[in-house]
Amino acid sequence: MTAQEAGGQASAGAMGLEELLALPATVNVTTAGRALGIGRDKAYELIRNGKFPVRTLPLGGTVRVPTAALWKALGVEALTAARG
Repeated sequence: MTAQEAGGQASAGAMGLEELLALPATVNVTTAGRALGIGRDKAYELIRNGKFPVRTLPLGGTVRVPTAALWKALGVEALTAARG
């Protein structure tokens, strides 16, 4: 199965720790999906089904994802603590 088949659209490449740490306070669904290793279509599908692994903020016609919640889901806090 290709990344496109698994996630609807291929994500734009894996996001490294430094890039994760540089994210603003909230991100769009595409960016959150990329951080999680899934495509945009799959991310929106999971949100619609209430199965997205991170809390989302519906703001009118858009959805934002809090970066702190994304970091927690990815274990970034533990990674940064281990790095010292």
